[in-house]
Amino acid sequence: MLGQMTFYGHELAVAEGLAREAGELLMQHRRAGLKVDYKTSRDDPVTAADREASKFIVDGLKRAFPADGLLSEEETDAPDSRVGLERVWIIDPIDGTHEFTEGSADFCVSIGLCVGGEAVLGAVYAPATGELFSGYVGAGVRKNSRPVGFSERSAFVVSTSNTEYGRELHRYGLPGLAPSGSIALKLARLSAGEADVTFTMSPRSEWDIAAGDALVRASGGFLRRRDGRPILYNLSRPHIEQGIIGGRPEAVAWLETQLQANAIPTVHLDVQPGDPAWQALSPADQAELAGEPGVCIRYAGNRVLALLVVDPRTHTVQRSEGDAFHLARLTRDVTRAVGPLQDEPPQDGPRGP
Repeated sequence: MLGQMTFYGHELAVAEGLAREAGELLMQHRRAGLKVDYKTSRDDPVTAADREASKFIVDGLKRAFPADGLLSEEETDAPDSRVGLERVWIIDPIDGTHEFTEGSADFCVSIGLCVGGEAVLGAVYAPATGELFSGYVGAGVRKNSRPVGFSERSAFVVSTSNTEYGRELHRYGLPGLAPSGSIALKLARLSAGEADVTFTMSPRSEWDIAAGDALVRASGGFLRRRDGRPILYNLSRPHIEQGIIGGRPEAVAWLETQLQANAIPTVHLDVQPGDPAWQALSPADQAELAGEPGVCIRYAGNRVLALLVVDPRTHTVQRSEGDAFHLARLTRDVTRAVGPLQDEPPQDGPRGP
């Protein structure tokens, strides 16, 4: 954990300026018209605007902080150049690319600074609305230079994924749901009291959440994995293997009970013995799969809803089973993490609990 408060006034000013200028680049691209490509699937779009904004931010941070590490979604990652460094900037030049390409205002530029594996500073700029959320741990959060913080409402607003809500969450009857696109913008709005808590069923990457995590922490809250463990940054593989939950502490505690009571699923990719999710596997599967890489499950409580075993080198599916609805969603999450799957065998029906 970080010790005494460190002042990051210069770092914040640089991040704010880069976020605003990158946001203007994005709006120029949108006004001129976009050509959309796709990475792993139609759910994973990318544009020239992503790449240009990324280069602009990365170049600016290199000039300002040449000793710091850098990780951007749209740059080729070189883990050896950043892992082990105390400070690393984690960037998503467009969080909410789908919304950006569709003409929605629900996208943002996200620039976060992590120190010692913890998110400490964030600048999240929504260029379509001109909203800049920024701050660092110990100094609080500002929205367009005005101090903001958590709300005190008792009926909690739960900020959720548009995609997850449309495909599944609407069926569970959870109270207070407010769907939207960008996870970075969700976290920023939450830190400013515009919502109270958020969670996901699917995994996220470090660049999706680093800046927003810092803002939530700066307002006095936290973000963690759905299994209760902390999120660590600047890992060699910069992906959180499962869903996340965070916000106002009292709202998170309330939401945890709701997720358990309604058996809301989450995914865990590459689950290993010792991970809490491992206990959801049957004793027979634990014995068979111990030590195997690429074990991926979608589960709720202690019940596995779908299972995939994928060779991490060839992306070949070696085992595929479970409820078809949940297996389709697990397959989507695995594909987004590793790329298209190969030689997928016929899907089995549900096995016993």
